[in-house]
Amino acid sequence: MLSFILAILGRPDRRAFDDMSNEELMELFRDGEVRAFEVLLERTERRVFNFILRQVRNQELANDLLQETYLRVVKNAAGYSPTARFTTWAFTIARNLCMDEFRRQRHRGHRSLDQSLDGESGGRTLMDSLAGRSPDGYVSAEGREIRGRIEEAVAHLSEDQREVFVLRQFMELPFKEIAAVVGIPENTVKSRMRYALENLRLHLADYLTYGTDNGGPAGSPAS
Repeated sequence: MLSFILAILGRPDRRAFDDMSNEELMELFRDGEVRAFEVLLERTERRVFNFILRQVRNQELANDLLQETYLRVVKNAAGYSPTARFTTWAFTIARNLCMDEFRRQRHRGHRSLDQSLDGESGGRTLMDSLAGRSPDGYVSAEGREIRGRIEEAVAHLSEDQREVFVLRQFMELPFKEIAAVVGIPENTVKSRMRYALENLRLHLADYLTYGTDNGGPAGSPAS
């Protein structure tokens, strides 16, 4: 995706960097070691791309925003300080670019995600009531059947709730890191996640009830 950047920086012998952390690689790149950048890209660009894609739901636009994200990483490398994880910094840049894009296209309304729900994180959530995911990350056939319903439900979330939901459920970031990315207190992140799940339960209440009555996914809508 970002071969043009690598073409500018040159092709490295990357083996010396395999055991380094992302933060160490970024520090090396900041200090002029351009060969560290390919390893950093290989490790992080897919996750950042998936985050952007699930926000904007347009592959061409997602590629453009990914490119801009890493161009800003390069541009701001001189001021990098490892006070937080590199991925937190990259997600913050990507998130701000997505927000800028949303503001430019506000008249189009909320964008839905391109994937159905997967994963869970502690305790019983809406995820437990829906079809699980296979080891390769793709939803089961049963999950694909309700893909449209879930996309519609997520599309009805506010932008604030949706970005927290994506970062938590898809990117699997801890609440503390999400707070750093979004720039709000951790308790606010947890509150937005709770409201997002409650709204999804309400939007899918008829499906959850139907699934329980017919041997399908179990679950009760929030009261």
